[in-house]
Amino acid sequence: MATQTAPIFDTDELVINMGPQHPSTHGVLRLVLKLDGERVVDCDTVMGYVHRGIEKLSENRDWTQIILLTDRMDYVAAATNNLGYCETVEKLLEVEVPRRARYIRTILAELQRVGSHCLWLGTHAMDIGAMTVLLYAFRERELVLDLFEEYCGARLTYNSMRIGGLPLDIPSGWDQKVRAFCDVMEAKLPEYEELLTNNRIWVERTRGVGVISGPDATALGLCGPPLRGSGVYRDVRKDEPYAAYDEFDFEVPLGTRGDTYDRYLIRLEEFRQSIRIIRQALDGLPEGPIMGKVPRLLKPKAGETYHAIESPKGELGYFIVSDGRATNPYRFRVRPPSFCNLQGLKPLIVGHLVADVVCLIGTIDIVLGEVDR
Repeated sequence: MATQTAPIFDTDELVINMGPQHPSTHGVLRLVLKLDGERVVDCDTVMGYVHRGIEKLSENRDWTQIILLTDRMDYVAAATNNLGYCETVEKLLEVEVPRRARYIRTILAELQRVGSHCLWLGTHAMDIGAMTVLLYAFRERELVLDLFEEYCGARLTYNSMRIGGLPLDIPSGWDQKVRAFCDVMEAKLPEYEELLTNNRIWVERTRGVGVISGPDATALGLCGPPLRGSGVYRDVRKDEPYAAYDEFDFEVPLGTRGDTYDRYLIRLEEFRQSIRIIRQALDGLPEGPIMGKVPRLLKPKAGETYHAIESPKGELGYFIVSDGRATNPYRFRVRPPSFCNLQGLKPLIVGHLVADVVCLIGTIDIVLGEVDR
């Protein structure tokens, strides 16, 4: 009788944990990867490590106090979180925001987009090995933070909006500093492109990597640059204008291949479009008040509303229910773009080498603060 011998090589699949304590998971994210050699054959996403109960906390805070909590979701894009929430409550209250406030809100939102994309570009490039880009991108991001600090006194969690308008008008000379920043940022973009766009290593690590088709991206509920990178035209600023976006001329860049390289090119073009919007807003900035007529005690009538804006990472939506009696929401829910885009991570990763996983996490640009909330 023949005896069975052990195989020379162990061909069992290997299961490894990437995170939650990992410098390139952009927060406290854990991926359970199943590997066949160096290739990923399955991926489970584990989240919730920084869950703070923001939605339930908001149901026990008054309408103004909640603005502070929205700062702490996507903490690298706090201004757009503030804007989305305040506009949702204004919709519930049927409050008209003064035109000057809407222009300033638009400027702040686009400055925030530039700052958020600088952080994304620097960390994404560093994940792939391009350290210089991180230093360049953070150089410009510091200028954005300086502008926010001069406006509201904060550099991270701004608390920069109020229901009905703004807490502060722009300081004297601030608009000229914003113009100067736009000139600097526009001049620096070719440096980023020179370092990356035709860089052989960058192209080989990103082109054809993490391809997702338009129909698949739509079916998964992706939004923002990951969706537009797959050639799907969807931008809340154009489709459902808010703030003062309906008064400005700008383009929505689209990809053709749906890969990591396309998503990089789209965000680069969004830098230019944000600068274009900011300049138009500064040129047409109207005079007038910055706060609408809002009662001191906020108590919206019974009803519910959903409102979305285009944050740097995609469509950020708020769903709020008021019972008409309390000074706080009856129900409060958030549709964060990072959570929606995280649904596409598994299809992006499976089939690629484990070395590409870090690159593919970076390409969807997630912040776990708004995923876990």
